[in-house]
Amino acid sequence: MKSYKEIEKQYTSEEIAESIVFPGTKDPQEREAQLSDFRAFRKKIANKQSEKSKLISQLLQLKFLIEDYLKTDTFNKNYYFGYFLKEYITRLEKKNNQFADEINVNPTELSQVINKHRKPTEKLIFRLEIHSNRNFPALMWFRLLEKERAYELQHDKSIIDSEKKNVRGKLAFSF
Repeated sequence: MKSYKEIEKQYTSEEIAESIVFPGTKDPQEREAQLSDFRAFRKKIANKQSEKSKLISQLLQLKFLIEDYLKTDTFNKNYYFGYFLKEYITRLEKKNNQFADEINVNPTELSQVINKHRKPTEKLIFRLEIHSNRNFPALMWFRLLEKERAYELQHDKSIIDSEKKNVRGKLAFSF
């Protein structure tokens, strides 16, 4: 098994990148050896990263995940506002109580938002933007909430049924 330095001497950066994107061998043992070399190289790079750099990487990954999700037309019940809020807190390596204190929110309220027992308030959304130094804008958090709400409006017929009693008249036709 070759070390990364040996591979680097033998191939150009482009060839190495291409071999990762378009793997060259179909032999399982040889392929596993290549993967093992690659994992060792990535681990070596990761170990050299500063804590700040690791945090930035984690938060960028989360931001890209949110942005990609918001671009899709489909709703994923696993990707709700509280899920992404919990991910944000986890990646900061904070406890919920500590984070609640940092943004001056009652820990119970924070927990209820994370666990879908309560909708986040505007103050919470703006505080998330401020806490993240605008790296996670309020509009992004709001769009997550709206995507969730739009799904609920389309699929929760109990809302319409419960509101029918409040409507005394309606149009006699549909478009």
